[in-house]
Amino acid sequence: MERLLRVMARLRDPERGCPWDVEQDFESIAPYTIEEAYEVADAIERRSMEDLKGELGDLLFQVVFHARMAEELDAFDFEDVADHISEKMIERHPHVFGDGAGIDSAGAQARNWEAQKAAERGRRAAREGRRPSALDGVAMGLPALMRAEKIQKRAARVGFDFPDIAPVMGKVDEEWAEVRAEIESGDRDRQEAEIGDLLFAVVNLARYLRIDPETALRNTNSRFVSRFHRVEAAVAAEGRSIEEATLEEMDAHWNAAKKKQG
Repeated sequence: MERLLRVMARLRDPERGCPWDVEQDFESIAPYTIEEAYEVADAIERRSMEDLKGELGDLLFQVVFHARMAEELDAFDFEDVADHISEKMIERHPHVFGDGAGIDSAGAQARNWEAQKAAERGRRAAREGRRPSALDGVAMGLPALMRAEKIQKRAARVGFDFPDIAPVMGKVDEEWAEVRAEIESGDRDRQEAEIGDLLFAVVNLARYLRIDPETALRNTNSRFVSRFHRVEAAVAAEGRSIEEATLEEMDAHWNAAKKKQG
């Protein structure tokens, strides 16, 4: 860890460092941080321990990068980051580091965790001089599907939720009908709004079924890519490029690939 911190300090050195690294700031590095987190998730899905080792290193480097820039501003350093998360984990796990009264199951721990997070959000709102909200802390930078699910979960915790799955499914049907109506109207702004409402309703259905929408869509993307590769291979076997195939031919190969893949 000390070696990594020294490497980062040298990269950011105004005179002896890397010009690209020196030019970066929190905003410019943030997209790379998000990208590295997704590459960690990808390595896990592929069950590649070798890739996971590398991707975790890349993600750790992002933490070190942000901490170094904060240290240069005299805001905090990496040790402060590590201390902060250590204290937070100790506080949130009284059943491990304290008396643990009343926490004898994973469910009880989850409830205790949420209660502590809610208290932290309340304290933050008080510091900022505003009324706390059940939706505080749902990061704007999350992928839209993931953020929608988290918003819905927060609302559900305070009772703002459908009583069963029937109205959830009805909401999807309702939003789909509104999308169709706006397609006929030709109003682009309304079309965008209704497509958003439909996606939000579908995320809510996934939440109700305890299906992670981000994972579901990622898996669908993977299936599409795999099947499309089969279509390209089938067309290539006929001595043609994919651009030379008709839609009907590609559709036939697609159905064959779908049948073979299951």
